[in-house]
Amino acid sequence: MTDGPIRVLICEDQELIRAGYVTVLGAQPDLEVVGQAANGHEALAEVGRLRPDVVVMDIQMPLLDGIEVTRRVAGPGAENPAKVLVVTTFNVDQYVYDALRAGASGFLLKDAPLDELVEGVRTIARGESLLAPAVTRTLIGRYADRIKPAAPADGPLEGLARRELEVLKLIAGGLSNAEIAAELVLSVETVKTYVSRILTKLDLRDRVQAVVLAYRSGLVSAGG
Repeated sequence: MTDGPIRVLICEDQELIRAGYVTVLGAQPDLEVVGQAANGHEALAEVGRLRPDVVVMDIQMPLLDGIEVTRRVAGPGAENPAKVLVVTTFNVDQYVYDALRAGASGFLLKDAPLDELVEGVRTIARGESLLAPAVTRTLIGRYADRIKPAAPADGPLEGLARRELEVLKLIAGGLSNAEIAAELVLSVETVKTYVSRILTKLDLRDRVQAVVLAYRSGLVSAGG
């Protein structure tokens, strides 16, 4: 994460919701709303022009839906992949799966408390995924064989040390940094260092991609 406020782009077609996001996020001292978009075409243009740290992306937008915009700005073919937090009215497995496959780093429902949105933006900016452990274990496990990670397909985990593999396995199990620290009897800061090292070695954007790769490589399986 870069120094200074986290730069946020709001992509939402409903004006009242968009204004609410702008007000709440803009009031945080560590966040700066740098732009807004009311449809998919505007979203694409603004991501390219502003290069925000985090994009808050509605799924259902006119002209181009949020999943397709996410795919273009955060997917494997994106030149400078953005960190995208997808928000939607519907808590449907397929929406979550489509968002993750497109390259999203997190997923929130629109009826979630606004403080969760604020913390979600911070979480995404730190390079962490915003998925409940239950979603991580069931949804990603179920669809892992259909999601293509950004890392190389041949032996991508060979460069990881034993402890790094242990941490990756726990990440894939949906554990937070604090839970991993307790499990391995380490400090939270040490776990953060391991997570950062894992992402760097595997050339992954965030924990979502790390979880997917852990499943696809056979380090963990959908059945546990």
